[in-house]
Amino acid sequence: MTHKYMNSFSPLNRRLTIAWIGLAFLAVATVGYADIGAGKDRAPGRTMARQALSHQEIWITADHTKHDILKQEFHSGEEVTQACLTCHSEAASQFHKTIHWTWLDPNVPKAQQIGKAGHSINNFCISIHGNEPRCTSCHAGYGWKDKTFDFTDQTKVDCLVCHEQTGTYEKFPTAAGNVVAEATVFKENGKTYLPPDWNKVAQSVGRPTRKNCGTCHFTGGGGDGVKHGDLDTSLIKPNKALDVHMGLDGQNFDCVRCHTTILHNIAGRTYATPAARDRKSLVEDDLTSKITCESCHTDTPHAAGSKPNDHTDKVACQSCHIPEFARVNPTKMFWDWSTAGRKKEGKPYKEKGPLGKAAYDTKKGDFVWAKNVVPEYFWFNGSISSITARDMIDPSRTVQINWPVGSREDANARIFPFKVHQGKQPYDKVNKTLLIPHLFGKPGSDAYWAAYDWKRALESGMRHAGLPYSGEFDFVETSYVYPTTHMVAPRSETVSCRECHVREGSRLANLSGFHMPARDTFRVIDTVGWGVVLVSLIGVMLHGFGRVFTHAKRRPNSK
Repeated sequence: MTHKYMNSFSPLNRRLTIAWIGLAFLAVATVGYADIGAGKDRAPGRTMARQALSHQEIWITADHTKHDILKQEFHSGEEVTQACLTCHSEAASQFHKTIHWTWLDPNVPKAQQIGKAGHSINNFCISIHGNEPRCTSCHAGYGWKDKTFDFTDQTKVDCLVCHEQTGTYEKFPTAAGNVVAEATVFKENGKTYLPPDWNKVAQSVGRPTRKNCGTCHFTGGGGDGVKHGDLDTSLIKPNKALDVHMGLDGQNFDCVRCHTTILHNIAGRTYATPAARDRKSLVEDDLTSKITCESCHTDTPHAAGSKPNDHTDKVACQSCHIPEFARVNPTKMFWDWSTAGRKKEGKPYKEKGPLGKAAYDTKKGDFVWAKNVVPEYFWFNGSISSITARDMIDPSRTVQINWPVGSREDANARIFPFKVHQGKQPYDKVNKTLLIPHLFGKPGSDAYWAAYDWKRALESGMRHAGLPYSGEFDFVETSYVYPTTHMVAPRSETVSCRECHVREGSRLANLSGFHMPARDTFRVIDTVGWGVVLVSLIGVMLHGFGRVFTHAKRRPNSK
């Protein structure tokens, strides 16, 4: 006798049940796909960010065009600063304590000389020592041309370079941070620099914009996009496809939206000091810095149950949301000083490369530029260690001038994207230290760009820096890293799972010491895993055959 349940489960009922299960599966899949593709409000991180967002609020509480003191006749930037200080009485003394003024890391003892004004070096223009009139065109001050500069003089602070909003105020590239008094052509690029309308620029002041910050940070190292890769002039007026936060058609954030300021100290990393010690959201602490992604998005920014939320403790947001840097303008990836000095018909020359940038310059050597660069990835706890011109090196291998601090065992470290710039620069063959060349100077001086004599330039540079030099030099390969944290791409352009979780060509191929599914193989685990799959498959097949067989035997005879 057939069981009553078997009688009720007729072929028609079975088909209807299967159909309903299929429809239910499709419904769940459709909802899940909608969550991934368009579920804006299902991601709590986006909701939290909206709550933290201020839309076009007016931050300035004064109309500077109404201040009589800014209507007087000005003849210099120092006079404008004096006028500013009559109201903003503490501004200069605050600014004097910051790294933007001293060019020394304020978080370490001064004796360590960490900073551009100290013995820190890079593999771009190497060091400012002896080169101050050229380098300090990016200093927020007036007149830092040599060691005699008075860092205590409050009138030497340049308020305008950070705060004027006319867009007409420009320092001359070789005038030690000063502007011109009359129209002057910069021979290097043929650009004419004009004196500012002091009253107009002084009365225009406001909170710094991307253009203010970018005056220096977009063109560091001697040109647009040279240093960072994720900072260049394309961010002055970007679209959302380049950066979802700064895009004019996106949030249109200025730099100070995240790089918040206390007493003129601007939030951000300074050498070994992380940008933030704690990864807190504004919900947890409304006084926390806004410098981290978590400040606005929290550490679980994706929809509940979403797999990416399981990554945020070990993978930085930037690793997935900045798939490439230098997506509009190229960035410099290699600089070889050893080839500098070549001439054509006795004259210095330049050669352009495939991206419209100089591939060779007599003054600087060979360059390699690149666009749409995939970052390199390292464990990073927010601190970067570095060597100085006092530290011994091993010239038999590539010298790491700086490197990210962190490891898989470091609870504060996460996988983070970096630009790695390669270089070749002079070092002391006897003392085994990197050397500081005197590059910029007047004709007839010891500067390399004046005489193209490395011996004289290195002796002069090291003497200016107060460091020993044996007189014997050669060139050594070096590397220098920059964290990549700008040019955040739209969600549709984020790094896919398969770009990391893949056997060949994984973005994280250089990171070892842990097992990553799909990238790594472990024979025992793989064998056991596939064995379980095979046994399960056999079990399912046997179960299915058994059900079919027993059902056929129980089917009543049809007569």
